[in-house]
Amino acid sequence: MSPKRGDRAAPPPGPDEWDIRFANGEAAKGWEQLGAQAAGKTRAAWHLMRTDPAPAARTERHHRLKGELARGEHRGETMDRWQIEVTAGGRVWYLLDVERRTVWIDRASTGHPKATDR
Repeated sequence: MSPKRGDRAAPPPGPDEWDIRFANGEAAKGWEQLGAQAAGKTRAAWHLMRTDPAPAARTERHHRLKGELARGEHRGETMDRWQIEVTAGGRVWYLLDVERRTVWIDRASTGHPKATDR
């Protein structure tokens, strides 16, 4: 069965880990496509989200988005939005629900998101 909105993106979190869930069905579908295209790199992105979704030492490949993309809304709450560059074009965008220690994947795709081309 394919994942859908609200489903967990992996096994339950362990101690001091973040829960990872899909914010919508398109993100779940994109995650599956990204995993099929670059399994190892998608797994590495999952590990980053699980253990350190908001790193103090940001990199070109893992950082908070800027401008109007820097925040997003999920279930009526506004949260910070982060990005992991999984491949040259593939990206995962996610929202951080700090209170619930949950990462909400709100976009995953094998292609570069046009919204960042400004």
